[in-house]
Amino acid sequence: MSTHLRQRPTPPSPARKRWIDDWRPDDPAFWRQGGRRTALRNLLVSMTTQHLGFAVWLLWSEVAVSLPAAGFHFTVDQLLWLTALPSLLGSGLRLPYTFAVTRFGGRTWTAASAALLLIPTALLAACVSNSGTPYWMFLAASATAGLGGANFASSMAHVSFLYPGKHRGLALGINAAGGNLGVAVVQLAVPPVITATTGIHLAWAGLMWIPLIIATATAALLWTDNFTEANTNPRAYKEVLSHKDTWLTSALYLGTFGSFIGFSAALPLLIQTQFPEAHASYFAFLGALTGSAARPVGGWLADEHGGGKVTIAALTGVIAGVVAVIEALAEHSFALFLAAFLWLFITTGIGNGSTYQLIPRLYPTKQQSAAAIGIIGAIGGLGGFLITSAFAASLHDGGGLTPALTICCAYYAACLAITAKRFRRS
Repeated sequence: MSTHLRQRPTPPSPARKRWIDDWRPDDPAFWRQGGRRTALRNLLVSMTTQHLGFAVWLLWSEVAVSLPAAGFHFTVDQLLWLTALPSLLGSGLRLPYTFAVTRFGGRTWTAASAALLLIPTALLAACVSNSGTPYWMFLAASATAGLGGANFASSMAHVSFLYPGKHRGLALGINAAGGNLGVAVVQLAVPPVITATTGIHLAWAGLMWIPLIIATATAALLWTDNFTEANTNPRAYKEVLSHKDTWLTSALYLGTFGSFIGFSAALPLLIQTQFPEAHASYFAFLGALTGSAARPVGGWLADEHGGGKVTIAALTGVIAGVVAVIEALAEHSFALFLAAFLWLFITTGIGNGSTYQLIPRLYPTKQQSAAAIGIIGAIGGLGGFLITSAFAASLHDGGGLTPALTICCAYYAACLAITAKRFRRS
């Protein structure tokens, strides 16, 4: 007698607790009779976890600004490297985080990925509590903040299995926007917390998130579910990797989402170092806020007019924004500099949404779509590292920011050409 083994995630012990075997979101009756409620509950917790993940991912963008005042005498390029490393690790971990959802289940991994955020927050507090902490320890601690960036892949993969096809794009857009807002929240919340009393207390930049992390991990265990259907076959990854559009879409996401993360990480330091007389680094949160708000708008516009057309318009706007930033630096105009960067965040945010809207059209099955999210998200996240490290190298060589911005502009032009040639009618 032969035994047929179905491929499914290996559940934790107890074996079947909080696993849903029958999940049919595309069945209207099933969806009305409880499916929608279950999906929404999982979406809200997953979005909260991703929100905290993004906040921790960009935590060093605010901490680096205050390190010199706290007695840590690092150069500008050293400070920029502290903001760059989280993007490198976060991008590298996105692919295994996608696999983790299918291996352990959405509930299990949502709780685990939230709990892992305790590592970078605790390490940050430890590093800044000792004035003798060497720079290499700061680098190691900042790199672990990439655990927050990796949350994007597992959260999006989990949500991609929850919703029917006609609602999946909107659900993914809401989930992504909620995560992106974590960048604005960390840049808005950290400065007043670390200066709430006399002096600067940087340890609170890490400690303030710990109760929220514990609460979110607990909420994931109580209110989310594992889904047997969420079992991405390795074959789906091979199919996606062999798909030419995977690499083209990754290039676009590198230029849109990667720019959002890179500019978000670097902007507080850029304002402080290029316009020290303005004392306005606190306004950096406006960039992440406008970029996050623009992302769902980009998805909506793509639904109405096509992802390719909207991405072309967004990239054209990005190029214009970079030119405006270069002009602002030449004129030493802080008002123009801030306005140009806010325009960059709006246009890259729209590009995030429109580029992501292309994925369901390119990969019709849930398994392929989830695989593509992991791959494209991992490559796109590298933009945060590439942009901030380019700024660091450009400043280190004494050339100012213009050389790095010129390289960015050339890349956006290449992305524009790719979109116009391949995705104009998508």
